[in-house]
Amino acid sequence: MTSEIREALAQFDLACGVYDFECEELEMLKYPQRIIEIAFPVRMDDGSFRVIQGYRVQHSDVRGPYKGGLRFHPEIDLDEMKALAFWMTIKCAVADIPYGGAKGGIKVDTKKVSKGELERITRAYTRHIAEFIGPEKDIPAPDMYTNPQIMAWVMDEYSHIVGHNTPAAVTGKPLEIGGSLGRDTATAQGGYYVLEMLFRELKIKAADMTFAVQGFGNAGMNMAKILASHKLKVAAVSDSTAGIYNPKGLEIEKLITYKQKNGKLAGFPGAKTITNEELLELPVKVLIPAALESVITDVNVDKIKANIIMELANGPIVMSACQKLHKRGVLVVPDVLANSGGVIVSYFEWVQNLRHFYWDMAKVQDHLKVQLAKAFADVWQTAKKYDVNMRTGAYIVALGKITKALNVRGT
Repeated sequence: MTSEIREALAQFDLACGVYDFECEELEMLKYPQRIIEIAFPVRMDDGSFRVIQGYRVQHSDVRGPYKGGLRFHPEIDLDEMKALAFWMTIKCAVADIPYGGAKGGIKVDTKKVSKGELERITRAYTRHIAEFIGPEKDIPAPDMYTNPQIMAWVMDEYSHIVGHNTPAAVTGKPLEIGGSLGRDTATAQGGYYVLEMLFRELKIKAADMTFAVQGFGNAGMNMAKILASHKLKVAAVSDSTAGIYNPKGLEIEKLITYKQKNGKLAGFPGAKTITNEELLELPVKVLIPAALESVITDVNVDKIKANIIMELANGPIVMSACQKLHKRGVLVVPDVLANSGGVIVSYFEWVQNLRHFYWDMAKVQDHLKVQLAKAFADVWQTAKKYDVNMRTGAYIVALGKITKALNVRGT
């Protein structure tokens, strides 16, 4: 059992212990409902065949169809997929959208295959799992090293298999074939809305805050960009190789241009180059891990100086470290709330596809803010009521909704 699945189940047990749920069926949530493990041959550009491994873990459909990302990475494993699918079930319940959790993955290094090979791998994977996915069954979305183009291939292949155009089969698609406005920035935008709500609750002025963002992919870069657009001070950011730091603040638009030109952040004029580990320990008010899992552990937790940590990545803080931070008075906004903007706007995209009626950006943003305001209020009030951290509060909220669904259905 990997650390990810242990973390997920430990948090589950903690929330159950605090609330004392009276629903034996909740034990079901410790196990996925279905695991699909496949291997398939793909012809490569040089004419050879290569066997590709893939997974799709469907955790729970108690509250609606399965929903979750599809990631491409050479080192994915089944336990990781199980944990991520479990977290998606919790996240969808916290956000109060009618989905359960799933997660898929293909063992491939996208940097070592051509675009044509990537398309053939994606389409072959889709053919092998087609009977298990679809608008009313399981709706994949982009994740690590996948993008709108890959979602377009999945949708197109699935549509050919079922014999009609089916845009609602996936989310995170290009706008040209049914994608939603705002989906590309939804995770960061949702995170920013949650920060606004938190500052309001704590009676904090955002202008007095300094921010550090670890990760400069879609979520991290867009979060830095949104913060800067509101005239807030982003003192540090990092990518996979290094970080940069200027306590007076970074010019994010110039930084994005620099990264696009040079392929890295290191060396940006007017900033000090630091490591990813050093970024986590900077004297900033708000730390936003937006990259990898398990970056704050028992090893470095005592060096963390931020007052607030927002988990824009999935699982960046291990459970034991989170408990230590809570005792120190550091407020952690958990991933299942902080980064739920992505799955919320995915839900909006799915609804638009089913209705064949599309929203403008203002409507997407308004609905996102309303959905997150309710989720934030539920988590905040529950955490206060039971005197627990926000993560445990979020799990109590989620498990409460799932328990009611199980009882009503009589499962």
